[in-house]
Amino acid sequence: MEQTPATPTSHAPAANKWLIAVAVMLATILEVLDMTIANVALDHIRGSLSAGVDEAAWVMTSYIIGTAIVIPLTGWFGSVFGRKRFFLFCIAMFTISSLFCGAAPNLEWLVFFRVVQGLTGGVMMPLSQAILMETFSAREQPMAMAVWGLGMMMGPIMGPIVGGWITDNYSWRWIFYINIPMGGLAFALLAAILVDPHYIKRARMHIDWFGLTLLVIGMGCAQVALDKGERLDWFDSNFIITLSTVSVLSLILFVFRELRTPTPIIDLRVLRNRSFAVGTVFTTIVMFGLYGTYILIPLYCQLVSGYTPFLAGQVLSIQSFGTFVSIMLAGRLYHYFDPRLLVAIGCVSAGAGTWDMTHFNPEIDFWGIAAPGFLRGMGSGFIFVPMTTLTLAAVAKEQMGNASALYNMVRTIGGGIGIALLIAFLSRGAQTHQAYLTAHIHPYNQELAQRFMTMNSGVIPSLAGSGIPADTFLQLLYGEVQRQALLMSFVDDFRLIAIIFFLLTPVVFLMRRPPQLGGSAAAH
Repeated sequence: MEQTPATPTSHAPAANKWLIAVAVMLATILEVLDMTIANVALDHIRGSLSAGVDEAAWVMTSYIIGTAIVIPLTGWFGSVFGRKRFFLFCIAMFTISSLFCGAAPNLEWLVFFRVVQGLTGGVMMPLSQAILMETFSAREQPMAMAVWGLGMMMGPIMGPIVGGWITDNYSWRWIFYINIPMGGLAFALLAAILVDPHYIKRARMHIDWFGLTLLVIGMGCAQVALDKGERLDWFDSNFIITLSTVSVLSLILFVFRELRTPTPIIDLRVLRNRSFAVGTVFTTIVMFGLYGTYILIPLYCQLVSGYTPFLAGQVLSIQSFGTFVSIMLAGRLYHYFDPRLLVAIGCVSAGAGTWDMTHFNPEIDFWGIAAPGFLRGMGSGFIFVPMTTLTLAAVAKEQMGNASALYNMVRTIGGGIGIALLIAFLSRGAQTHQAYLTAHIHPYNQELAQRFMTMNSGVIPSLAGSGIPADTFLQLLYGEVQRQALLMSFVDDFRLIAIIFFLLTPVVFLMRRPPQLGGSAAAH
């Protein structure tokens, strides 16, 4: 049954409007924080649960995939169960799954409950936007969304710092436990004051469960194959071959299904619009690089430079601050410049910042790591604000809901795939570089022999003595070989991301230029 369009109106008493806004923001900030707060703790999680770097990345990719799957279903669940009831259910499940994440005895259970977090947290952002638009009058909506946007941007800035501080002073488990009181407060406030619009409860929409099943199987198998591929030696493993085959077949059937069913969960016909198709593919590839750097930078800081999680969080927050600044600028410049030019500038900025990271070395100082991150963050803001508006503004209003769901789903999936592949490249590259470096370690290497004699002669007293220096020297040498091999692998990943940004720069001009630059830009 089709829902009759309704004009958003205020459904809350005036005294409760900002209280609703605070409660909604509190719940949504939890979801945003969990996208970044765990990044700086990955090394500690890896050590605590006896996992490799590639396995620890599942903590992030599982959450992202869960989020991507549930985004297209947000409207359906809200219509069937009522927006308030569904929102409260998601807050409760997100909070409970946070408790189990913190108490997880092994990596498998942690990944499982991170999927639950993603499935329940992914709907909070679109639901919170809808609730605020309905709670505030048309005149107050811009102010409400500005406050909401400010809160959302503070999450990525504060998340790594808070996560690093908690990990340093307590345990990585507390980055999940802190969600419990905040989630409980948000639940109590919304349960007491939130009221559903009258038209929400009347809506009953059919959903393509077969198509949804194909999507979940296809994306789930693809993500597991990407995450476990490096450890199982890719297509030498029957398990990876099976997962890949099931994934490809499921996604192909999903495409055929969605093109033929009258009620698709994702109407792929909207991709016939050239600007929307280019923008969607463009953003998906961009997310490959941006999500990847959010994982690689904290790992680099801790594994190569020896930073604490708190310092690694500060480095990552500077990138988020660059994004915050550029979003403010891009919103103002959109009316005066061709938005495609702003996106191209963003790609060049992000590419230059990432290319600068290819010159990293183990002795680089804090600002040597943070400054390229700020430049990369500036680039991401210039990319996303104009690109989102360009992409969705090209779609007819009656297709907007479906287009927005597809756009947000595939860009989230792009980020999950990016993390999985870049971590796999990091692991494989470290092995390759280590094999190359160890080939130069032999008794006939004069530089190596000279270093050993210097240490054995007592120039370094703590290493002098008969018999012990050789063993100690070899241990130190092997540790340094591993460190240098890992550094070279990080540099390879950074170079790949930079090249992707540079190659994407001219692609944006395949999109149609907006008909008006001086008028009002649609906000999405």
